Amino acid sequence: MAILPAIDLGLMAEHLTAHQGAIQKLHVYEHNVSNPKLKEIIRLQKNVMKTHVKVMLALINPNTDYYVEVPDIETIKQTSNQAQTNASGNSSNDKWITLEAHNAAKNMANQNYVSALLMKNQNVRNAHVKMAQQQLKMQEKYEKIIKQNGWIYTPQATAEEQKKTYQKFA
Repeated sequence: MAILPAIDLGLMAEHLTAHQGAIQKLHVYEHNVSNPKLKEIIRLQKNVMKTHVKVMLALINPNTDYYVEVPDIETIKQTSNQAQTNASGNSSNDKWITLEAHNAAKNMANQNYVSALLMKNQNVRNAHVKMAQQQLKMQEKYEKIIKQNGWIYTPQATAEEQKKTYQKFA
């Protein structure tokens, strides 16, 4: 791989630091939830982030002489399903853990997209766009659980407000 622009290296160093904390937090969450589906999603997100660390390390390694690909989420999911945990958490933790993990996935997706816009090396940029898309998929998985449990309220605009807005800009 060619020598990376300083901005790419700096952004990835920052991401690696953030990933270390997030992976540990997800490990704790995995052992403190009772919903098996939620546990599975947390485990998947933890493995997605571990994969992202490996990808960034490959991108940073000056001896890497190939185009670094981010494995698709289905490939990561297969590895994730092999490592099951037997710990059962407290169901009262499920709500706050789900809401926080959802927010973390959203923030990580946003951070990856914004960073990709700043990055100069095409391989680094493309990898971060894919990482952002994967975090978006994780966010959607959490949203499904949040909606199923009624843990979110999204106010809706009235038809009249929508019509006024449309007319103003049409």
